Amino acid sequence: MDDESRAKHWEHRTEIPLFVAALAYLAAYATHVLAPGMPAVWHVVCLSVTFGLWLVFAADYVVRWRLSGQGLRFVPTHMLHTVVVLLPLLRPLRIVRLYEAVQRRAGQPRLSLHARVISYAGLSTVLLAFSGSLAVYQAERGAPGTTMRTFGDAVWWAASTLTTVGYGDVTPVTPLGRVIATGMMIGGLALLGAVTGSFSSWLMRTFYREGDERPPGS
Repeated sequence: MDDESRAKHWEHRTEIPLFVAALAYLAAYATHVLAPGMPAVWHVVCLSVTFGLWLVFAADYVVRWRLSGQGLRFVPTHMLHTVVVLLPLLRPLRIVRLYEAVQRRAGQPRLSLHARVISYAGLSTVLLAFSGSLAVYQAERGAPGTTMRTFGDAVWWAASTLTTVGYGDVTPVTPLGRVIATGMMIGGLALLGAVTGSFSSWLMRTFYREGDERPPGS
């Protein structure tokens, strides 16, 4: 079995278990942040689960790297794998790939390019907003001068940041919160550009096809 076949076999065997692990990671982190009144032992359990699952994701990345046979070229050519190791809260983005794999097994056609871009962008927006809200709320709550007193405030801030509206009524005041905010701004601009570009391209192709289908002289 060559490297490519082994890599596909590994992906086929691990896609669903890793997706379930990603949901468990997200649930454990959210519980740790949103339930500060829990007994200390449960916070330790949540942190242990998140760290243990991150090690699983890192091990999966290393295995995929070795099986690819690409060396350092694996990093830029598999950006989604790299991003979800650095930011495990975005691991559920793999659901789009999982859906496509299920479609292929059922003999159904895979999603079109425009559908994949919009699916990734939409899911990325939801996950980035939720994970960003959790992270910035954890960094900001209780900080002197904070305007982010509840998780609802954090969600409102994330929505206004990702949509590049930026009302300014809720803003991070800690260094870590501002680092998270910078990442959210960059992510929001990238996602907005991806969706806008893909939707514009789809409209252009649709209008072009409709123009070609009109009878001569119409």
